[in-house]
Amino acid sequence: MDSLITAAGLALAAGDPLAALDRVALREDAPALALRGIAMAQLGDLDRAKLLLRRAGRAFGPKEAVARARCVVAEAEIALVSRDLGWPAKALDAARATLERHADRLNAAHAGHLKVRRLLLIGRLDEAEEVLAGLDPAPLPPASRAAHELAVAGIAMRRLKTKAARAALEWARHAARRAGIPGLMAEVDSAFLSLDTPAARLIANGEERPVLLEEVEALQASSALVVDTFRYVVRKQETTVSLARRPVLFALVRALAEAWPADVSRATLIARAFGGRHADESHRARLRVEIGRLRAELRPLAGIGATSQGFALAPRQAVAVVVLARPIEERHAVMLAFLADGEAWASSALALALGAGQRSVQRALEQLAEAGKVQSFGHGRARRWMTPPVAGFTTTLLLPAPLPNG
Repeated sequence: MDSLITAAGLALAAGDPLAALDRVALREDAPALALRGIAMAQLGDLDRAKLLLRRAGRAFGPKEAVARARCVVAEAEIALVSRDLGWPAKALDAARATLERHADRLNAAHAGHLKVRRLLLIGRLDEAEEVLAGLDPAPLPPASRAAHELAVAGIAMRRLKTKAARAALEWARHAARRAGIPGLMAEVDSAFLSLDTPAARLIANGEERPVLLEEVEALQASSALVVDTFRYVVRKQETTVSLARRPVLFALVRALAEAWPADVSRATLIARAFGGRHADESHRARLRVEIGRLRAELRPLAGIGATSQGFALAPRQAVAVVVLARPIEERHAVMLAFLADGEAWASSALALALGAGQRSVQRALEQLAEAGKVQSFGHGRARRWMTPPVAGFTTTLLLPAPLPNG
C-alpha cells in the first residue's frame, strides 16, 4: 500500500475527510475509490459515497476478499445512517465472517457494532445483546471502544437500566476524547442528554410533572400501582395486566387512576371511553358492562367501587396510583419518536421498524405532513421524512422495547 493511501486512511480514522480527499481525490484505483467513498460518507454525500464504494468493491480482484468485505461494511454503515433498513443484513454477516477468517478483528468488530445498531433501531434487544456479548471491547482502539459502549448504553436505556447506561456512556466519553473525533464526542453528548431529559409525564393526585428515565426505572420497582400509557398495561412491581387490545378498558382505568383517590363521574367516564358528549341510558348500560370487564381484568391489582357520582379505583396493597403518560399525546407518537432522531427516514424503513404495513405508514406520514409535524424531500423511492426533535423530551420510552417484567 503506497504512502498516499496510508495517509488518507489515517486521516479518515481521525475524522478528517477533507485531508483524505486531498490525497486520493484524483485516483481511480480500488483502494482510492474505497477511501473516497468513506470520505464522502463522512461529509454527508451518501449517494455519491455508495456509488464509489460499489465501484471499489467491483474493482478489487477475487483474491482481495478482505478489501471487498470492508467495502460491504462501509456500505452497510451508509445504509444504517440513511435509514435504509431493508439493506441486505446477510451481506453484512458474510462480510463480518470474511473479516474474522482473515484476522481483521477491528473491522469485524465494526461490522458487529453496525448489526447491533440496526437491531436496536427495530427493537430486537435480545438479538442485539447476543451479538454484543460476542464482541470483546478490550483490544479495540478508542473510536471503536466508544462505539461499543454507545451500543451497551443504548440497550441499557431501552431496558431501563440507567446506572448501567450512565457507566457505559462515561466509558464512551473517555474513549471518544482519546479518539479526538468531534462527531463521535457529539454523539456521546447526545446520548447523555437522553438520560438528563424528561422521558415521560407522571400524573398523580390530579397533578402532572415531567420525569427522567431514572425516575421511571425507580417507579417500576416501587409499590405504586402504575397505569403505563407507553405499553398500555397496569402494573405493580412484577404483576402486570395488559390492556393493549382493550382500548376502552384502558381509557377507563386511566381516567380512574388520574383522579385517584377521588372518584370519577359516570358522564366523564362515558366521554373518556366512548367519546359520548351526552350520556343516555344506553351509554350508562354500556359503561356498567365495561366496568364489570375492567374489574375482572384488574382483580389481582385493584378493585373498582361504585360511588354516588360514578366509580373509584381501590388499589390492593399499593401506596399510590400514578399514570405514566407519554411526553406527547399524539396518535402517531411512536412514528414521531423515530423521526426525532434527526435522520431522514424512508417510509419502508419506518414500516420495518414499527412492524406495520408500508401503506399505513405512508398515510400516517401524509397526515403528519398536513399538520406540519413532519416534512419530506425527494420523490418516489428516494423520498425521505424527518422532523425536529420533540422539544423538552427524550423519546427513548416511545421506541419499541419491552419494559422490565412486561
